[in-house]
Amino acid sequence: MKVSTQWLSEYVNIDGVTPEELAEKITRSGIEIDEIEQRNQGVTGVVVGYVKHKEKHPDADKLNVCTVDVGSGEDLQIVCGAKNVDAGQKVPVAVVGAVLPGNFKIKNAKLRGVASQGMICSASELGMNDKLLPKDQQEGILVLPENTELGLPITQVLGLDDSVLEFDLTPNRSDCLSMIGAAYETAAILGRDVKLPSIDLIEAGGSASDKATVTIENADLCSHYAIRYISGVKIGPSPQWMQNRLMAAGVRPTNNVVDITNYVMLECGQPLHAFDADKLGANIGVRSAREGEVLVTLDGQERKLDPSMLLVTGNNRPAALAGVMGGLDTEVTEATINIALESAKFSGSSVRKTSRKLGLRSEASLRFEKEVDPSAVIAALDRAALLLARHAGGSVAHGIVEQRGGKVEEKKISLSLSKLNAYLGTDISMLEVKAIFARLNFKCADSAQGIIDVQVPTRRGDITRDVDLIEEAARIHGYDNIPTTVIEGPTTPGAYTKSQAVRVAIRRTLTQGGFHEAITYSFTRPENTQRFTAFSAGTHEVPLAMPMSEDRSVLRTSLVPLLLESAQYNRNRKNANLSFFEIGKVFHASEQKVTVQPVELTMLGLLLTGNRADGTVGAASRKVDFFDLKGAVEAVLDELGLEAKFRADAPDGFHPGRSASLYLASAPSKRIGVLGQLHPQLQRDYDLDDTYAAEICLDELYASATPEIEYRDLPRYPSAQRDIAVVVDLTLEAGKLIEVVRQSAGELLEDVSVFDVYTGDRVASDKKSVALALTYRHAERTLTDEEVAAAQQNVVSALEQTFAAELRK
Repeated sequence: MKVSTQWLSEYVNIDGVTPEELAEKITRSGIEIDEIEQRNQGVTGVVVGYVKHKEKHPDADKLNVCTVDVGSGEDLQIVCGAKNVDAGQKVPVAVVGAVLPGNFKIKNAKLRGVASQGMICSASELGMNDKLLPKDQQEGILVLPENTELGLPITQVLGLDDSVLEFDLTPNRSDCLSMIGAAYETAAILGRDVKLPSIDLIEAGGSASDKATVTIENADLCSHYAIRYISGVKIGPSPQWMQNRLMAAGVRPTNNVVDITNYVMLECGQPLHAFDADKLGANIGVRSAREGEVLVTLDGQERKLDPSMLLVTGNNRPAALAGVMGGLDTEVTEATINIALESAKFSGSSVRKTSRKLGLRSEASLRFEKEVDPSAVIAALDRAALLLARHAGGSVAHGIVEQRGGKVEEKKISLSLSKLNAYLGTDISMLEVKAIFARLNFKCADSAQGIIDVQVPTRRGDITRDVDLIEEAARIHGYDNIPTTVIEGPTTPGAYTKSQAVRVAIRRTLTQGGFHEAITYSFTRPENTQRFTAFSAGTHEVPLAMPMSEDRSVLRTSLVPLLLESAQYNRNRKNANLSFFEIGKVFHASEQKVTVQPVELTMLGLLLTGNRADGTVGAASRKVDFFDLKGAVEAVLDELGLEAKFRADAPDGFHPGRSASLYLASAPSKRIGVLGQLHPQLQRDYDLDDTYAAEICLDELYASATPEIEYRDLPRYPSAQRDIAVVVDLTLEAGKLIEVVRQSAGELLEDVSVFDVYTGDRVASDKKSVALALTYRHAERTLTDEEVAAAQQNVVSALEQTFAAELRK
């Protein structure tokens, strides 16, 4: 809402308060002022002039030589190139010495050899917004009304010596969507009185009840509808002062009738609409639209209506979208003589739905949506009728044709002084509280000891409870005057929960390892729920009641299918080297028709496909393989302080010979994940090269993970390395060899790892050679060769006894 301080000063005395000070006070009281706009963009020395004569320039076809009287006693000769300049006009004249916006100074000049003693100005040259001018004034020089006083400063005539405050209103403060509402707010802040405009309306020209009837079919959507009749109007421009105020508020003047309805809407906050009474008809109704009805609105657009929209009708024909926009058929035109002036209280929810459905918003709908003051319906109607009689030559008929529901009454709310002070942490007296509500123009009376009954005006529909009154008291008393209180009690520093810390650690590890995080849909195709069943076996998918498509019709039971779709999407766009991970929920239902909450599991999904560089400059890239994926999984578990156990397996959807199940060393019987190469048929279905995926249940990791890093001293004594190669059965897992090595080597063993596996001519076809690297160390001394040899012999013996391993030489 743009509030002109000049206009505001008509309702409340703001003398002694600069616009900047006023903006600061209003902001501190709860309504933020976004901007202070100065209408004068730097105009000085421009006055009203009268063009006495106009002649063609002797040496330029597009220039005119004008004789202009500016009230100084001496005529000026001014060369002007505007097409619309003519003798007999009142115009803004920048005399020699004047300054225009941009610090443009006017001097004596010669144009094609003819002296020019000033400049006749257009609106844009005065720094005005062309778009807010009447259409006939948007091009050429600005032509002023004939009755404009000669010699007056143009800033006074056009209201440029004005500041405009832009109120940034929250939805509850719709009372300030009017100048009078802004005046009440300003008066309360400054402790001054509000002066409302007087309405000394003279009624003549017959009875309004003889001209029309009003019927409301939807009382829930329209609680009050009123019409006044004004006859014998003459359509023309509105007074300059009214145009100035409309432009300051951001509204373009049109004609006296339309301008008056807009002016009163801005003044009172009550939208009005003027119909051509002769086109509207005598039987005026308010009803819901019928299916298939059509209305051409004032913007020339044909609107298809439905029963959710409220209409104003004339002789049962659509005449206006109630509270949104009028119809073109009943528009006020230059030929209009008689006016039916509407004022109503339409339901805010109804107007909002209609406006949103049609994509049609107006200043009227903005106010109706936030619920207008029901007491302003008749006051605004009378105010507009008075202005139409004054400035459009109309004759106002006796009485108002109206239909309304029950009587509007002001709310009474009881307020306890002790509760107010307890809420605010203040010690305000009852006398001070009463003074605050008097400044707000709220009547109050004592109800009991320490309790008052406050009568809330209907313009403040946002105040419904005692806490709302406490808020009003706080902001008028001044938030800066409320004492500060030191916070007491224990404070808890913010921190991640354990599950959050685990997820953060996983993301950090994988992104540092070259993975990209993916975020996929939680919905998928039904067939995808049958492809990876390692964690969903024996459960059912959860169907959506209203799916966006068949491809997104059930909740996912695994992350892998969605990661595969992402890989396919990238592959189709020439991005074949991919490393994705995702942390997300999967959903498993225990019954076919879901009646209980499905189980939600938090899963980690990984996917690798394409090439992977070896990491050295200039090295050739290689295809990713199972061990790249296994290494990423081990890196994640290592970051969480966990030890992984892998067992060969063939989960659904994976290659039967290149996949495994994942266990924790601390719980070797409970599978927490699966990993491996995808089944070849599945790779062909998605048109992918060798692709590796893993899925891990994070819910199983949360309890065991220790993402905090424990540090220990660096070893002071050297290690001893020994290698051993044994020939074992081809089917024996290397992990079992390592377990036996750890058990038999004793406490001196620090680390053991497989560094080579050989199958070929030098070993039997059903055998393989596995080479292990063992590291021994003592924390407090250097090991002797004898100690290392003894431990190594224990390892060899254990392998021979357990697996019939043969030492390879």
